[in-house]
Amino acid sequence: MTPVFDDTPIYHRLVSERGDVPAQVRGEAERIRRDLDRVMSAPSSFTPGLPAPRGFFS
Repeated sequence: MTPVFDDTPIYHRLVSERGDVPAQVRGEAERIRRDLDRVMSAPSSFTPGLPAPRGFFS
């Protein structure tokens, strides 16, 4: 996805000064999504009918 302001000089200046923050955020969001997919697809270690460990839901 190309940022809306990709053609503006101020955008290029900010990227050169601060880095491509939107691209970094997208990359981090994708990493978190992959981690979450992995965690959610892993078998649960909790036995049904037993209470959750203390502090688990608090």
